[in-house]
Amino acid sequence: MRRALPQRPSRNSGSFLPVLLSIVLGLSLLVYVFIERVRQEFPPVEVIADQYPVLRGASPGGDGDEPPEVVLRRNRPAGWVTLSAVSRAAIDAVVVSEDWAFYSHPGYDLGQIREAIEHDLEKGEFARGASTITQQVVRNVFLNKEKTLWRKLKELVLAVRLDRKVSKNRILEVYLNIAEWGPGIHGIGAASRYYFGKHPSELGAREGAFLAMLLPSPRRYSQSFREKRLSPYARRTVESILSKMVRASMLSEELREAALAERMVFEMSDH
Repeated sequence: MRRALPQRPSRNSGSFLPVLLSIVLGLSLLVYVFIERVRQEFPPVEVIADQYPVLRGASPGGDGDEPPEVVLRRNRPAGWVTLSAVSRAAIDAVVVSEDWAFYSHPGYDLGQIREAIEHDLEKGEFARGASTITQQVVRNVFLNKEKTLWRKLKELVLAVRLDRKVSKNRILEVYLNIAEWGPGIHGIGAASRYYFGKHPSELGAREGAFLAMLLPSPRRYSQSFREKRLSPYARRTVESILSKMVRASMLSEELREAALAERMVFEMSDH
């Protein structure tokens, strides 16, 4: 009886393993690229709970043409002003002017978004923003300022995440320290010294309202400082902010009247 000879191994059996390894490596690379892309698009915004955004390239009084680079540092930088070191009047003026519902919304203001969408549809462009203080922190620290729908969506997602993971007071503190208040002037500490020659803890209601008035367009609205008198627009806006503070029970009517009667250090006498 003839013995059966063993079958010869297939020539292709040994080549399957390299192909499988190539597929696994290729898929791993795709997953890595995807994760890295998501990480870049949606950075961990909660790091600002214990890290400090530092602005490189900001020069008080400069032209401010080049936006400063933002880097995060674990140690508190020189010039950083804690929220407790800013006068209550200045804080309240900024909040009622920039984001009335800051302490109650989840990072975004649905009413403002609705109004902005209606306005933009009417204009046919991104003409009006609806950014809360939280969204502005996200944009200034983690995103660029391009006006695209994708950037706005990322801003919204990250603002919700930031609001859930970081306290309101910390978000507001970061905002006050990175906001632009004039050409090359970043942070309420630098702004307080530049416009009034004093520490933020010493700011009065009218001075706080003036700084809040600058925020939507600081390079343009700081014209009042350069001309040493409030423009009609600046005067109306400062008065409006003080009135909002009264309606929000942040300021009494008597203190509002007193603030209106005050003259800021840079204002020239009308006489």
